[in-house]
Amino acid sequence: MPDLNTREWLLTNGLGSFASGTISDVRTRTYHGWLLGATNPPSGRTLLFSHLEASLEVSGKAIALGTNFWADGQVSPQGYKLLHSFDINPVPQWIWQEDNWQIKRQLLMPHALGDGEKDMGSHRLLMQYRYEGRDTAILRLRLLIGDRDFHHQQKADPGLQFSQLLGENQVCLQAMFTGNFGTPWHLRWTQGEYQADAVWYWDYQLPEETARGLRDKEDLYSPGYLTVKLQPGDTVTLEAKIGFPDPMQTLLSPEIFAAAVEAEQQRRSQTFAPVKNQSSSPIWQQLLTASDQFIVYRASIAGPTVIAGYHWFNDWGRDTLIALPGLALVTQRFELAKGLLETFGRYCRHGLIPNVFPDFGGEPSYNSIDAALWWIETLGLYLEATQDWEFLAAQFPVVQQIHKAFMGGTRYNIQVDATDGLVSWDVCGVALTWMDVVIGGKPVTPRDGKAVEINALWYSALCWMSQWAERLSQMNYGDAARLAKQAQRYTHQAQQVTISLQKFWNPQMGYLYDTIDPDDGRNSQIRPNAVLALSLHHCGFSQHQGRAVVDLATSRLLTPYGLRSLDPGDPDYISKYTGDSEQRDRAYHQGTVWAWLIGPFTRAWQRCYPERPLPFDWQPLLDHFLNDGCIHSISEIFDGDSPHEPKGAIAQAWSVAEVIRHWRSSSDRITKSSNRVIRS
Repeated sequence: MPDLNTREWLLTNGLGSFASGTISDVRTRTYHGWLLGATNPPSGRTLLFSHLEASLEVSGKAIALGTNFWADGQVSPQGYKLLHSFDINPVPQWIWQEDNWQIKRQLLMPHALGDGEKDMGSHRLLMQYRYEGRDTAILRLRLLIGDRDFHHQQKADPGLQFSQLLGENQVCLQAMFTGNFGTPWHLRWTQGEYQADAVWYWDYQLPEETARGLRDKEDLYSPGYLTVKLQPGDTVTLEAKIGFPDPMQTLLSPEIFAAAVEAEQQRRSQTFAPVKNQSSSPIWQQLLTASDQFIVYRASIAGPTVIAGYHWFNDWGRDTLIALPGLALVTQRFELAKGLLETFGRYCRHGLIPNVFPDFGGEPSYNSIDAALWWIETLGLYLEATQDWEFLAAQFPVVQQIHKAFMGGTRYNIQVDATDGLVSWDVCGVALTWMDVVIGGKPVTPRDGKAVEINALWYSALCWMSQWAERLSQMNYGDAARLAKQAQRYTHQAQQVTISLQKFWNPQMGYLYDTIDPDDGRNSQIRPNAVLALSLHHCGFSQHQGRAVVDLATSRLLTPYGLRSLDPGDPDYISKYTGDSEQRDRAYHQGTVWAWLIGPFTRAWQRCYPERPLPFDWQPLLDHFLNDGCIHSISEIFDGDSPHEPKGAIAQAWSVAEVIRHWRSSSDRITKSSNRVIRS
């Protein structure tokens, strides 16, 4: 099979629901399906509708259009051999054909918040098939369904039953398992005859899960199939929608698909109206569309949040704040940025910002030392872009809370060292920085003590606080004299931190120590955190030091897809992100390339070498965006060694956001067309 089964597509609806699969139409992951509904937005994602297994009968010949991997090693049927082309614009579209016929399928997941809806009926998928040929054809569409958490596979079980209630051009489906009812949903169609024909399909093989060392077999249930007689030029349109059918709804019309596509294009145009003309390149428009897939509504906080990555991640504080400048500031979605910052500020506790938001009845998780500091940094960037000083006045108490907690001490023994003004922490068994993997209660990359990027963030935060206190004192916000004194205090602290940051300078290597251990030992591993330390709005290191750092990072960490998380010459370096869960976790921050780090590298380089061109060719990363991995998105990570295969989440928010953030500086180097149609 060609590499069509390694390239994927993704649709999202703004509530956490998604649809995804491969270009060849074969399911290779647990996360592939046509309706994975977020029953507790954006969480509770449940596979309800896997796919339609299609076959076409033309001139008495039955032709299977689908492709499946089976546990016994067979690939059957092999419809991918008839796949003529795939295109992603304006919606995913497949064309299968032979000499005397052609069938086109399009899929669309309407954006649930386009008209302000937030109920479960907003979770839906539209499908349309169009037939062209010389003769009349019969299209059969067999439903393959389930009701299981999107992280797990479904297995046939005597206790698992599915009810189906037929109506006019529709069927309502609901799982029942040992007396418990599953999520109801229904399928409607514009024409055709439905035949109930219940059968289990056993042992689908999911090779991507095999490669990840996870369970890799699934059973799917088919309640029946739809038969549609098609004349040349005919279409059949279907809609899958969560919830019971509305008895007052009109029958599905053939025009609904085109109308939904137009509505989605208008929504995107309105969303990005302020920036849609910044670049004539189609890639810019596609990057904007990709960025929108990560913005979702969280029901438990009744506000916006950001999915860190698809398929399996939820919304994380650190990731959201790092991605926010690209997703919401460069794109001039300022109300979105303001809403995100306000929500995180509202949940600040003990001077910490949540790294994970709760579902209903849950508690936020505050296991991050840097989320609060990223919140201040991002707030500063928002204020620079908007001059929204009233918002600063509203959020300044949160800023003060963070400062007070870090100074006096908070959870995880996070506290500013009174002797040097640097932030330190010391708790066994946890990992509080972005290098956060813990296996068996032991961090893979222990970074307790004083971490270089944490203290660079602290320095930048103090600079912001000094500026803000001074401005607020001039705005007569509160006690002007007290604010002026606070501004002086913050300035004094920043000056102390500037001096203390020199403890991280390693003159022998011309690089920054990654951490200063609680016992005052220095970690001299070459990691990208030194680059992060140079990329913030306020930098406490000299240009001479910065140039040495970016020069060494360029030679040891820079790849065509981002920065390695560790120098390949280090004994701890792991070249490939592969194997079972533990093996992959051990490689996660030990050499694996992170695409989002190309943003901090770009900013650090431009600070240190403002007159020199960036020593990075954007084309491979943009080629990946256009034609590799998840088409029109950017993967989370890549292998440390060439050829740097994409790994991890197929679409990652901060990966896309950092490319958007630096689009203007890179767009003049884009030479290849972005309007490719993938042909088999």
